[in-house]
Amino acid sequence: MSGYPLGLANFRISNNEILNPQAIEALRSLSPEAGSTILHELIAIYLEDTPKQLVELQEALARQDMVRVIRAAHTIKGSSGNFGAVKLAQEIEAHGKADDLAAAAAALGGVTEHYALVAAALKQIDQGA
Repeated sequence: MSGYPLGLANFRISNNEILNPQAIEALRSLSPEAGSTILHELIAIYLEDTPKQLVELQEALARQDMVRVIRAAHTIKGSSGNFGAVKLAQEIEAHGKADDLAAAAAALGGVTEHYALVAAALKQIDQGA
């Protein structure tokens, strides 16, 4: 698995990448003269905002508010996609769009677990950024 910077090869689940190394490098390259300042800032924002969106998602599911479920899942998916974690919340958003609240609720635990892995990977990258 050569070509994975900063140990990104360690961030894999059963052949599914948690983070896309190319996405991380693309973010890192946005501020090459300033080191990884932009990457550091984006990671900090993501780690602060995503838990709030997960709470919003959980509350929306509890209230059976499909519009809020879709919005929160889409926000999580989008911000996670910046780091190449494109699968995070994708399933819940799809269930929401299919108006399947039970399936969306059942997928919440997996999203929370996946977020924990993404967050751990980003924290490690940030320490070495």
